[in-house]
Amino acid sequence: MSSRTEFSRRAFLQGSSLLMAFTLMPAARKALADTEVDTLGTLVLAPDLPGSLRTNPYLDAWIRVGAEGITVYTGKVELGTGVKTALVQIAAERLDVAPTAITFLTADTALTPNEGYTAGSHTIFDSGTALFNAAAQVRQMLLESAARRWGVDAASLKTADAMIIAPSGLRMSYAEAVAGVDLHRYAKAESPQSAPEQFKLIGHAIPRLDIPAKVTGAAAFVQDMRLPGMVHARVIRPPRPRSTLTGFDMQAIESLPGIVKVVKDGNYLAVVAKDEWQAVTAMRAGYESATWSGAEVIADQAVIHQLLPRLQSRRYPIKHEGSAAPSSGKTYRARVTKQYLMHGSIGPSCSVAWFKDGTLTVWSHTQGVFPLRAGIAEMVGLPLSAVRCIHVEGSGCYGHNGADDAAADAALIALQVPGVPVRVQWMREQENLWEPYSSAMLTELEADLDRNGRINHWKYELWTTPHNERITNAGRLVPARLLARPFTSAPSIPIAQPEGDGDRNAIPLYQTGASTIDMNFITQMPFRTSAMRSLGAHINVFAIEACLDELAGQAGVDPVEFRLSHLTDPRARAVIERARSEFGWPRRSPTPGSGIGMGFARYKNIMGYCAVAVEIQVHPQTGEIEIQRVVTAVDVGQIVNPDGLRNQVEGGIVQSSSWTLYEAVSYDAGGVRSYDWSGYPILRFPQLPKHVQVHMIDQPGQPFLGAAEIVQGPMAAALGNALADATGHRRLALPLTRSGQQG
Repeated sequence: MSSRTEFSRRAFLQGSSLLMAFTLMPAARKALADTEVDTLGTLVLAPDLPGSLRTNPYLDAWIRVGAEGITVYTGKVELGTGVKTALVQIAAERLDVAPTAITFLTADTALTPNEGYTAGSHTIFDSGTALFNAAAQVRQMLLESAARRWGVDAASLKTADAMIIAPSGLRMSYAEAVAGVDLHRYAKAESPQSAPEQFKLIGHAIPRLDIPAKVTGAAAFVQDMRLPGMVHARVIRPPRPRSTLTGFDMQAIESLPGIVKVVKDGNYLAVVAKDEWQAVTAMRAGYESATWSGAEVIADQAVIHQLLPRLQSRRYPIKHEGSAAPSSGKTYRARVTKQYLMHGSIGPSCSVAWFKDGTLTVWSHTQGVFPLRAGIAEMVGLPLSAVRCIHVEGSGCYGHNGADDAAADAALIALQVPGVPVRVQWMREQENLWEPYSSAMLTELEADLDRNGRINHWKYELWTTPHNERITNAGRLVPARLLARPFTSAPSIPIAQPEGDGDRNAIPLYQTGASTIDMNFITQMPFRTSAMRSLGAHINVFAIEACLDELAGQAGVDPVEFRLSHLTDPRARAVIERARSEFGWPRRSPTPGSGIGMGFARYKNIMGYCAVAVEIQVHPQTGEIEIQRVVTAVDVGQIVNPDGLRNQVEGGIVQSSSWTLYEAVSYDAGGVRSYDWSGYPILRFPQLPKHVQVHMIDQPGQPFLGAAEIVQGPMAAALGNALADATGHRRLALPLTRSGQQG
């Protein structure tokens, strides 16, 4: 790309920033008007456009065609889910070019559209939909340009390999045709149609673009970045939040070999050295030197679920509808709990920053480069135009882990050593102790059957701390809170339905006579909590599906039939029926301790459908749970890459199994004990499901619905129901293993 083209691109993005106005505050807790705000709290400029075109309506924000080739842009990022490959497939399909003909750029605040966060299974749903339409419209404009040049009907022209071909044999490249096209225009609400059966790329598996470097040991992650003259930094954190630094021998640390800089600002401490081991050595010496007073009080893990209802909270009515019929007297009541979970990223958070010529550039595995840029700019006192954030994949990155905070560390330190690139690498214990956790939760459920055996009155209440403390201001960044002039975090506001926060999927898709559903949103929390895959859907689906099984038992009806009888959505019914058929429900093992279970949900009630059937074996003496077989059926609309979808579902099965059976942050009044892998149990290779089948129900021509988080809730529910079937006892405290029975 020439320097002139690069400048024009940047000038466009900067010049259009007043049009593409984004709010950094979450949307108010009310029904969102589609003509005003999207689900990420972003101002909508073009409400009638599909996907992320609503917030980034100019075609050249997504696609550029020139002599240098075709460049496609997305504001979403690759987190190991394969979306980069899928997005390239979509763009290549609609442009009618080979994927290799596209230069694909992901989230970079200097180059790409602002799509907020890569979260909530929204990448294909939003960015994929935008590219599906933008690429088709760009191709059509190129056809029309060639038609004008040749004086023929555009409908008579064909395309192949970035060439336009006339019936006469005349040929014109896309690069030539674009000379007669202005791509700096709003997209249209309607795009040229293609018959799904003619798709060459969408619906077909192609090799993942991100895998080769990862499996060959090449530089694949931000942790692998090395820049000329780069120095290494390590941070020294307080023993726990709100501790105050009372002593630190800076002179002793500065005298250590290789030290470039010791950074001290209030309670913020960091060391910078010429090589990484020198930085680690100085960090360890700094921990020994520093003394602290005061600390945030931590509750004991055993009483957290008694504490949650007593903490300051705000009550949000989620659904109060319908009228109950006379009850049959058959009622089920349950109290379901979940412990704090950590992301447990395999590679601790890392970032590289470089303050050069008045511009601060930060490379990060953040899920939102634009919100991160705004938070960092506020923290360091630079204008937005002087801060650039570029996404680079992280080793083990999803959800709101330590990525943004490590980026803030790198930014702060880079300003102290201008002109030199700085790499900040967290240590394992720093990741475990300082990342935002997934909230501990408590839910209480009561439901009954009417005299016809139908679900009558559904009453559900939950208590949760925030699941969305992402970067809305500098105070959401840990380093900014530690400075001598600390920043205060923006107020916690839950995500509105239908997306939901702790109440995600708290509304059953099943028909009920009456529903009373409430969320108690706790803002004074024992721990900092934020987004982790599926948010509250993990426990909410688990609780809902446990109730469905228990009510089915009271009604004397097979649990699968009971579900089907309460569903009117044909696609919901289809995934359950497919899972039932492929599993051979109600197939039973003659072995004592075996059990089967079913779980279902439509993610957020607006996205992908997933049904899971599970067979487990429980050891009678140890209580160890072996997952013998998992059969799942999914419907995510038009499938882009079947292999990528299968990867996501299989990965979700494993992750949900680990959460549901084993994972919980260990803590007491003395602090968090899960500072390494020995203190935070995760599923090991011998505990993987023995057999997994994924059945995909394709919906050609239907909207993309997203896949990354659809299975976490149904898999948890299926495990819980299978365990109850195997033991005759319903366990309602997550994790389900005996060591997890607390709260």
